[in-house]
Amino acid sequence: MNFVDLHTHSTASDGTLTPEEVVARASFLGLKAIALTDHDTVDGIARAKQAARSSSLELIPGMELSCIYQGTEIHILGFFADETDRQLTKGLNEFRQIRCRRNDNMLRRFQEDGFDITMEDLMHGNSDTVITRAHFARVLTEKGYVSSPAKAFDKYLQYGGPYCTRKETVTPKQVMELMNRCHVWPCLAHPMQYGLGYEETEKLVLLLKELGLRGLEVYHSSHHQPQSARLQVIAKKAGLLPSGGSDFHGGNKPDIELGRGRGGLRVSYALLEDIKDDYKRMVSPSFFSSQPVREPSVLCPEPSSSQALQPLLPAKEHTLPSRGE
Repeated sequence: MNFVDLHTHSTASDGTLTPEEVVARASFLGLKAIALTDHDTVDGIARAKQAARSSSLELIPGMELSCIYQGTEIHILGFFADETDRQLTKGLNEFRQIRCRRNDNMLRRFQEDGFDITMEDLMHGNSDTVITRAHFARVLTEKGYVSSPAKAFDKYLQYGGPYCTRKETVTPKQVMELMNRCHVWPCLAHPMQYGLGYEETEKLVLLLKELGLRGLEVYHSSHHQPQSARLQVIAKKAGLLPSGGSDFHGGNKPDIELGRGRGGLRVSYALLEDIKDDYKRMVSPSFFSSQPVREPSVLCPEPSSSQALQPLLPAKEHTLPSRGE
């Protein structure tokens, strides 16, 4: 069976592998397709596309946008993003400016309290990166203020704390309007991470559905099987397609592997086929006017215990087989 990972991150935002290395890693692991979904940016897409041309991997250009719903930050994945669309890049730049103002404020607060942290530390040699809380967690760990990135989040990086103020509000409506205008397929990411409970999650899903939501990330590294089963019901009730991905970040989330999450994740290529069909209907409503809409595929089998994971390869080993265009 062919498997996919529709939620991955690179050094274009807060991952530790370059877009080329993410593609190479996915190919090495035998995935049929991945979506590159960096935070608030499509800057890694062109590089990932170029790398994928030399492999059998199918690349879905994507992104992950943050917004605030009733005081809670939620994330919306977008698939089939056109990185050359000026309207899209302008909108993403406006969202990133909000993130940058939040980061500057966080950095100032840490420095005022005597923490030896600079913007150069956060960028880590990559001036184009989109800085997130994960960058602060890495630096706090590297400089010995905490023992691990998880400890950094618990101690210093909780929203509403003394160092991590919430970003200026971007609303779900703003995110959905941008995706709709730019023909990006929207999918609510990791719904169980928001702590809303099933009833409130369903209310959120229905609100976003009215704004144009088309998918729900049913399968995610943080979801247990009973949660995924319940989310399947919510998705079907709302008329949404299920999606799934690991939320791979490389070394920033070392326990999460591409395509496998923490070991129990398997997302069938059939889900991506459903999503691609729906995307064609989304951008060209008459495309499937004479064809019935099929039931969404929900096959996501558990791995066998004998399937061992290879460790992350060093960058120099991420070599793609040579193939013609």
